[in-house]
Amino acid sequence: QLQACGGGLVQPGGSLRLSCEASGSISRNNIMGWYRQAPGKQRELVATISRFGIIKYLESVKGRFTISRVNARNTVYLQMNNLKPEDTAAYYCNVATGGIDYWGQGTLVTVSS
Repeated sequence: QLQACGGGLVQPGGSLRLSCEASGSISRNNIMGWYRQAPGKQRELVATISRFGIIKYLESVKGRFTISRVNARNTVYLQMNNLKPEDTAAYYCNVATGGIDYWGQGTLVTVSS
């Protein structure tokens, strides 16, 4: 129900843009977000955005990552700039609505020279 894409290999300082579209069966009255999980570490919240544009960021990505959404398409984006090796992780799209969490399949982001 969530289709995420945009991961890949990028050098330090580079940029990537992730996108995730929620299927029509998922309410648009939701909070959309991105989480990530690095090998051997717990999954952590990267950024979330409500339908009305209220945004939260993980402290370490502030000023480098930008989350946005298009409500009409039920789609969320994550623009990642000035990527660092510590950003390497599997990134998961999440949509929370009506007490239910929907998860995408994960897309791998690797930051390496």
